[in-house]
Amino acid sequence: MPEGVLEVSLVSAKGLENTDVLCKGSNPEWKETFLFDVSSNDCMELRVKIMDSDGGVGADDFVGHTSISLDTVFRDGDIPAKSYNIMKDDKYCGEIRIGLNFTAQRSRGFDPTDGNIGGWKQSGRD
Repeated sequence: MPEGVLEVSLVSAKGLENTDVLCKGSNPEWKETFLFDVSSNDCMELRVKIMDSDGGVGADDFVGHTSISLDTVFRDGDIPAKSYNIMKDDKYCGEIRIGLNFTAQRSRGFDPTDGNIGGWKQSGRD
């Protein structure tokens, strides 16, 4: 499994359940980016849970969820923003638009054969 940084661009959603009678936010636009360090073999999918924030008045409501396999972004490095189905109680309840980008980074583990000790390249005479 590659190690690196996963960039998740949360763009928008449409057709979401309107969980509040006074709220008309069934098609939100976020345009926000989140960065995640990936360094575990357990990270093979992105799980997105959507909540309707009630702004501090009452409990937030569960709207739905989706899971996105990360195999393609680990292989290709980039998945342009696209829509994923949101599910609730095994039923379709809208879509969320997300873009993914993965920047692989070499592990910073110690390799005694590379001549690099403590961050300094060992010098020598030939």
